[in-house]
Amino acid sequence: MISDAFAQTAASSDPTGGWMGLLPMILMFVVLYFLMIRPQQKRAKEHKSLLDALAAGDEVITSGGIAGKVASVGENFVKIEIASGVEISVQKPAVATVLPKGTLKGA
Repeated sequence: MISDAFAQTAASSDPTGGWMGLLPMILMFVVLYFLMIRPQQKRAKEHKSLLDALAAGDEVITSGGIAGKVASVGENFVKIEIASGVEISVQKPAVATVLPKGTLKGA
């Protein structure tokens, strides 16, 4: 009535040492790096160089959408002339884009 119980043979070990299980995770990280992290670092580096090259007379647009001409550049702040005789101070990182010369003359 009761059948005999036989011992099972030992499981064969994985010849790759388990590295094949980690391969998809490593591949996902590499794809994430090239699609998300690297372009973001490149954009940050370009923005930093844009801020370092900022000089009086440049026409800029802030991240809030205010367009004007740079009156003076300090260490942390930039004074932007938005109308004749009207200047505002903004933090340097708030400058989003430097426009080509003469863009604001028609505005």
